[in-house]
Amino acid sequence: EDFLTLIFKAMMKDALNSSHPVSSAVQSSEQIEEMFDALSYIKGASLLLMLKHYLTKDVFQAGIEVYLHNHSYGTAQSGDLWDSMNEITNGTLDVKKMMETWIVHKGFPLVTVVRKGKTISVQQEKFLYRVEPENWTSDASYLWHIPLTYITNRCNFTHCTNAYLLHQKKGT
Repeated sequence: EDFLTLIFKAMMKDALNSSHPVSSAVQSSEQIEEMFDALSYIKGASLLLMLKHYLTKDVFQAGIEVYLHNHSYGTAQSGDLWDSMNEITNGTLDVKKMMETWIVHKGFPLVTVVRKGKTISVQQEKFLYRVEPENWTSDASYLWHIPLTYITNRCNFTHCTNAYLLHQKKGT
């Protein structure tokens, strides 16, 4: 419950145009300090939970183990964790490409789902809670790779979860 409260508080901040990406290039130590705020940590934790759910617990854990093994007693760069996950998925999913859309964009997407008969249409757009005119920038080019999971009436939640990666503005 406490974690959900933190997530929703972070989402409120991240939904403002004055938000910042989880990862960005920095030029000074002051900029580094600005990046390590509650928003970055909570959004980062949420993104890892999203990835764990999409990849499954076992695949995610194996990717973490590869990452820790490859970088023990050394340094790591921002893409190294995603590279380790790619290693585990054997190229079936480009985790790095998917996750970079989440860490380099500020904010998050709003996904609209419409059902017509047996067809489900999904569409993404950047969600803005409140437009602040002094900080307004056009984010029309924002595009996330959104892992969606769903079940059908032919199975139950624990045994038959399907996955779909929305990597365009619209999908069916």
